[in-house]
Amino acid sequence: MEYISAVEAAEKWGVSLRQVQRLLASGRIPDTKRYGRSWMIPAGAEKPDDLRREKQQATVPALPSGLAYMLEATARPAPKDSPDAILAALSEERLHFHYEGGLAYLRGDFEQVLRCFQKVDGDDAAKLCDASLAIAAAVSAGDYPLYTTIEGFLKGIERADASAEVTAFAQLSLSTAYLGAMAPNMVPAWLKEGNFSALPPQARPEAAHLRAKYFQCACQYESMLAVAQTALAFCDSRDMTSSHIYLSLMCAVACNALGRADEAQRWLLDIMRIVLPHGFITPFAELLPVMGGLVEECLEREFPAYYDDVIDQCRRTMPNWIAFHNRFTKDNVTAILSLREFQIAALAARGVPNGQIAAQFHISVGRLKTILHEIYGKLLVNNRKELSRFIL
Repeated sequence: MEYISAVEAAEKWGVSLRQVQRLLASGRIPDTKRYGRSWMIPAGAEKPDDLRREKQQATVPALPSGLAYMLEATARPAPKDSPDAILAALSEERLHFHYEGGLAYLRGDFEQVLRCFQKVDGDDAAKLCDASLAIAAAVSAGDYPLYTTIEGFLKGIERADASAEVTAFAQLSLSTAYLGAMAPNMVPAWLKEGNFSALPPQARPEAAHLRAKYFQCACQYESMLAVAQTALAFCDSRDMTSSHIYLSLMCAVACNALGRADEAQRWLLDIMRIVLPHGFITPFAELLPVMGGLVEECLEREFPAYYDDVIDQCRRTMPNWIAFHNRFTKDNVTAILSLREFQIAALAARGVPNGQIAAQFHISVGRLKTILHEIYGKLLVNNRKELSRFIL
């Protein structure tokens, strides 16, 4: 029988060496042999499934037929002048938790968002309806284990024999994480192409927001602006919805990236005037790292009372989003990188010279450097040393 080393198995399966060592220690790779401190693994061995995710998926019950009701019931916008007033108008508990969680997220109270989400545990329709918000709150709060639990729930639905609407809705929620981790190639093809026909109508504004975010990750700012502006044209300006807020901010980001600073500032100030008086600081805290100081400038000049709150929230949550990106990318590196990119990354991480790698793939050294630069961008590393720590 032909054998490979643990390092070679890690490269073959697209996981870290540490994960292979854990699998070996727990006896989950059959027919292995140990010589001193070294392991030999059968060359044809398949990567064992992740027991944690198997357990999560196995416990996902059948989705109730109440999703259509939940989407219809939660499509009601909050009053623009007094968004909290909607809570008093709700008699059904799960609807109250949905709106309470949404308002808490906009105000940066992520623990409250997660408490509301946990209160609908056992109600699959409500859980699915609230999953994307819970993902964003879990990441902002630095709770990666909870993220993986929600991910397991959604992937269980995605793999189940569900309707096209339910499957697409689960994929939409998962895309919140994929785009937050800057892994745009992991989003479903229908979202990239803008074909929302499988989605319930109530979910399409959020799909437009995520498609604009997809173009942001791909640095296609003209397309990003066109998607956001088109979606906003169908929104009622009298309503207060999360999609309306975030689509407006997508317009600001795109204009800023295109060098149209005056337009970007107008988009920012218009939405700030609507939402900041209600304490909705999260959208602007999330925007700080990509706007080159424009958010701070607008806050300082027009809304100084909210300046410290927005800055403080960004400082608290940004490390959690970076940590999420790093862990997510390690868990999904073979989905984020193409097969060729991963093979090149593995060789570069092991210190193989550029000339040898280029010759192996029949490309020029210049082309190889371009590919390595793209890999660094996808994994958020800066050089071979960081790549080596990441891959190995």
